[in-house]
Amino acid sequence: MEIQVLRNFLAVAREGNITNAANHIHIAQPSLSRQIKNLEDELGQKLFTRGSHSVSLTPEGMILRKRAEDVIAMVDKIEDEFYTMGESISGDIHIGGGETYVFRYIVDILKNLQKDYPNIHYHLYSGNAAEITERLDKGLLDFGLLMQPADITKYNYINLPERDIWGIVMRKDSPLAKKESITCEDLIGLPLICSRQSIQKMEGNTFTDWFGEKLEQMNIIATFSLVYNAVFMVQQGMGYMVTVDNLANTTVNPDLCFRPLFPIVEAGLAIVWKKYQVFSAPAEKLLEQFQKLL
Repeated sequence: MEIQVLRNFLAVAREGNITNAANHIHIAQPSLSRQIKNLEDELGQKLFTRGSHSVSLTPEGMILRKRAEDVIAMVDKIEDEFYTMGESISGDIHIGGGETYVFRYIVDILKNLQKDYPNIHYHLYSGNAAEITERLDKGLLDFGLLMQPADITKYNYINLPERDIWGIVMRKDSPLAKKESITCEDLIGLPLICSRQSIQKMEGNTFTDWFGEKLEQMNIIATFSLVYNAVFMVQQGMGYMVTVDNLANTTVNPDLCFRPLFPIVEAGLAIVWKKYQVFSAPAEKLLEQFQKLL
């Protein structure tokens, strides 16, 4: 299986049309059709369902698309690293993490690094802990920012100096907005919008420990991985969002407010990277800054 064939397969998947894909990647349509047919024969699976004017991925094709995207991303990363060897420090750094206000610490360090090495480029990937660790393990990320609880025993890590505070984002006209903090009993029976990580049942999850047995009594109407879209549900009065402070900007959204949980629930954060990882020169410089400043 050739890398270029995988690139061409992804082009067809994106375009949904073999002729359009062939024009986009500048090869003859019969040649591209033959490559796709040979790829299907090699894998023993049908990858596309053919229509009169379009093609769509089969379930097997969807699996290959995800795997091919990971392979191509890794190949591109390797090529970038070797392309910049021997030159002044330049190249790409890939960082993944969930939403957190504490990410500003990372940005401050990136800004300082940019002054000395302006030819370094940064690529940020947003996702939950499972998605970040998967991409770390595959070598698609150099560093990950993980909110606790998360299993970081197989990684090298540096703890960040601040902690996230969990609480509730709600409309200011909600009855709970009159309170300074929110207890577990306050939330029973109310429609809750929760991050998937917060309600994931894992050992040491301080958030599920805070709910305790009452977690089963909670009316969780929606879950999310990133806050931005979930805020609209709160604005429309659909429910109360369980999240960490400073993510939903209640200054920009004057109709919303944040109230911390009581007893207080905090989450630590850590910068992690694979043990025994061989870094590119740019990533090595960033690691030096992490170790120096954090």
